[in-house]
Amino acid sequence: MGLFSWLFGNKTTTETVTIEPVDYNGYLIYPEPQKEGEQFRIAGRICKEIDGTIQTHHFIRSDILPSQADAETFMLKKAQMFIDQTGERMFK
Repeated sequence: MGLFSWLFGNKTTTETVTIEPVDYNGYLIYPEPQKEGEQFRIAGRICKEIDGTIQTHHFIRSDILPSQADAETFMLKKAQMFIDQTGERMFK
């Protein structure tokens, strides 16, 4: 099958999804739930510009929820709590 895909072109397409960040106290939170079977793992990024450089902290939880919307909402709440507790120390 690999030879035929190479000869005739692999017609798979990738879908680009644009995620709108949520601004919270100067931090940008990007909810990016990870699909696992029929459920979604809570994940995302927290970013902040410090001294002219964008710092990023990847945020992955063990929690799995049944819908993508629930995972995004829960991630925002967890990220806000994490920001309140650690601040810029998360980037060190």
